[in-house]
Formats: sequence, C-alpha cells, structure tokens
Amino acid sequence: MSSMITGTGSYIPEEIQPNAVFLENEFYDEERLPLKDNNELIIEKFKSITGIEERRYLSSDLNNSDIAYIAAQRAIKKAGIDPESIDQIILAHNFGNLVGNSKQSDMLPSIASKVKHLLGIVNPNCVAYDIVFGCPGWIQGMIQADQFIKTGMASRCLVIGSETLSRIIDPHDRDSMIYADGAGACILEKGMEAGKGIISYASQTFTFEESNYIFFGASNKNGTDDDTHYLKMHGRKIYEFALNNVPSAMKLALDKSGIPIDKVKKILIHQANEKMDEAIIKRFYRLFKKGIPDGIMPMSINKLGNSSVATVPTLLDLILDGNLDQHHIDEGDAIILASVGAGMNINALVYQY
Repeated sequence: MSSMITGTGSYIPEEIQPNAVFLENEFYDEERLPLKDNNELIIEKFKSITGIEERRYLSSDLNNSDIAYIAAQRAIKKAGIDPESIDQIILAHNFGNLVGNSKQSDMLPSIASKVKHLLGIVNPNCVAYDIVFGCPGWIQGMIQADQFIKTGMASRCLVIGSETLSRIIDPHDRDSMIYADGAGACILEKGMEAGKGIISYASQTFTFEESNYIFFGASNKNGTDDDTHYLKMHGRKIYEFALNNVPSAMKLALDKSGIPIDKVKKILIHQANEKMDEAIIKRFYRLFKKGIPDGIMPMSINKLGNSSVATVPTLLDLILDGNLDQHHIDEGDAIILASVGAGMNINALVYQY
C-alpha cells in the first residue's frame, strides 16, 4: 500500500506588494530604537538576504478559510474525485481567520470545519480538524494523512496549508517584510504501486532552548497598540538553528527511504529565506560528500514571500502545473519536501513519483 498525491491546488492572492511599499515605514529594533540605516538601504539589505522582491497579500473581503477552500476545490477538481469520498480534512495554519486588520483570531469552529462547510460535504464520516505546527504544518499534515491511509483508517485525505501572515505583522519591524499570504492543498489517496508515493519521513520538535524563537510580542515602536501583539522572531537564532538541524533531518528521511542521493531530482524547502535555504541545501549535500546539482532547489520566495504553511504545497502545485520556469517533476522522480518553523519544529518527507 502507498499514499499517492492525485491532485494539487493553490491560491495565490492577487494583491502584489513590492518592496517599495515599505519605503515610508518607520522601522525600530527590538530595543525600540530607530534603525540607523535609511529605508532604501534597509530594503536593499533585506532583498540581498531573503531574495524577496515582492509578496502577495489577501484582499480584505477574503479570510484564511476562504482561500483554503479555493485551494482545496482546485485540488479536488484535478484529482477528479467526489468530495463526499474524502475521509479526512487536515488543515495546517497558525492564526486562524484574522478578519481584516483586527488582529483578532477566529478559530472556532476549526478552519478545517469551515472548509468542509464551504465544500458542501454532507458526509459526517469526513473528519475535519486543524493542526498548529508552525511553518512545517502542511508537511506534518501529509505525514499524518499517510499514517491514516497505511493503517487503514482512511483511503482519501485532503491536506491544506493556509495562512494570512499579513494580518498579524508589526509595520515597525523590518521582519514584517518577509511575510505573505496564500494557500496550498493536495489530495492524498491509497494506492497499490510499490515504491511510489510517500516513502519515508522525519519529524522533530526542539523546545529545550528553542521554543520561543518565534513568538507573539508588542510592537517595536513605543506607544503603538500597547494591547496588541504581533508575530515576532529571533531571526539570527532561527537561521543558525535551521542550518544546524534541517540538513540532518533531511538526511534521516532520505536514509530511511533507501533512495540514493543521486536519484533525488528536486528539493522543495520552505520558502523562508533564500540565503538560508541555499545554505541548508549546501550542508545537506556536504553530508553525502556531494556537490549541489543544478536546478535541484526551486524557489518562489522572490515573488510570493513567506506564506508559512502554504509555501511548500504552493511550490509543488506551481511545478506540477508547469508554472515555474525551468522546473518540472516527471514520472519516476524522487523529491524531498522539508520545512522548519515555530516550535521549533522540523520535518522532511521523501516522495517518489
């Protein structure tokens, strides 16, 4: 028995936010002191490190559950299935429905339940629930769905990653330029082709010293919304943590699969920071004493920014639909999906087409 991806879908918001929109922002550091550099230089440095030129924000008339539904609907259509036949709806997010700029989260009922309602699914045996696992949430949902299928508890699962980070960012924190909105989804089904589908995975949680690397905190500017907390992170600590731990988790997943490193055709890694992702891939191949193959790591962060749980499924959907230049996945290709984020959590999954 295997777990096969039979359809993917994504929702990329239409509202483009280029780096230039931040030129008028007042940026402060963690000590609430104004940054010394002017905004032109701050943005230039930001782009050189993250690779981000622009990002997508959700329009005010849509919520997280709406775009999760759209991505799910597209995955269902590509899979050619009856939604009533879905056994599990697993939805990864971190902040629920954030209405407009209210910063108030609505997580009841679950976002997955909202999506099931929007899909018009009547079947009560279709179980819908959310998981909060930081940016690796969608991959973790895939791991859970795989186990449901392989234990016989499900035959068909809908796994969604959807987030609206633009609604929880501090405009006075330069890290706010990283974040974006979006949704990605896939249908995972029971298959009988040996050596195909999800082959292996690794999943880890580090909390002894790392649990607060990403957190909620007050604005960097004094006197600004004193009762409102925003998405915050210790960027340098996360960068070092990722470099030291993600490559080994990826190696663990690949070693479990039995697939040689030379057979891996693509590595889809969470779109958090271009320089960080490049360093992770470099260290990963160094573990095998190998050079990095050309075109191994597709990137979408330059145009889409970091949409948390949505980056990996959106990237996969773009490639499978032929919408990412010079990148394709063919029959027989082995790929690795990997992510790191709040928790701190890490996971990696090996899939064979």
